[in-house]
Amino acid sequence: MSAENALYTILVEKIKQDALVLPTLPAIALKVRQAADDPDIDLGKMSDIIAQDPALSLGMLKVANSVVFGRAVKVESVTQAVTRIGLRQIKSIATAMAVEQMFISNNEVVSEYMHLTWRKTVDVASIAIALMTLYLQKNKHAAFTLDTITLAALIHNIGALPILTEAESHPEVFAKPIFLQQAIINLASKIGGEVTKAWDFPEEFTELVTSWSDLTLLPKEAHYLDFIRAGAIYHEIFKSASTRDILLKSYVTKGILPDVDFMQTAEFNELVAQVKTMFE
Repeated sequence: MSAENALYTILVEKIKQDALVLPTLPAIALKVRQAADDPDIDLGKMSDIIAQDPALSLGMLKVANSVVFGRAVKVESVTQAVTRIGLRQIKSIATAMAVEQMFISNNEVVSEYMHLTWRKTVDVASIAIALMTLYLQKNKHAAFTLDTITLAALIHNIGALPILTEAESHPEVFAKPIFLQQAIINLASKIGGEVTKAWDFPEEFTELVTSWSDLTLLPKEAHYLDFIRAGAIYHEIFKSASTRDILLKSYVTKGILPDVDFMQTAEFNELVAQVKTMFE
């Protein structure tokens, strides 16, 4: 049996037996999530928790000063950032900012693959967040939130992480990136759903992670799935031109896009570039 087939068989079997080692959220993300669920938490206490982690503190400052949450006045402290973002949204945003910390490996080759996977995730997320920002400007009473799309978009392909970790035991497969890509395409959504369950995320996130690439599911009304899929269209993750055309036309009908070519405009790409600064 080839190394590629062996790894694929191992992954499938571990999924069946619920034996696949799933990633755990960084400790700081768990602290923030637990604190956010405390009815007695206040901005000061939350700021103190976030300030314990320099990387997360920097990430929160970038978010607070981004085009998504920013105002004319730049915030320069964690307390100001938490105040601007708000306790209601801090749980998802802090988790989203901590996710990047999991895409690391001591193996140089695996680390490079994880870096590339994370960058692709950021690319998709930046499109989704930019579109949601514009959508909410025009639909102020829509039942969507920027913190939800930020977290959902940044974990939409989280299932790739356990696959890469498992592949670390089979270094031969890294010489054939096409196989790894296929393994991720075929298994990442299912594995990602298990990750969100292990992290005790709301069912909404599990549904988004397991369904974003399943194009048999086409919501009639605007849905978080649409924004993530728009990112996948932009970055040509969906290969079928006819599929992309159908989806883009449906997004125009739903009011997500003003026209099918909008994502190619300089105006939109400038917004995407500004959104991406949150992750750099």
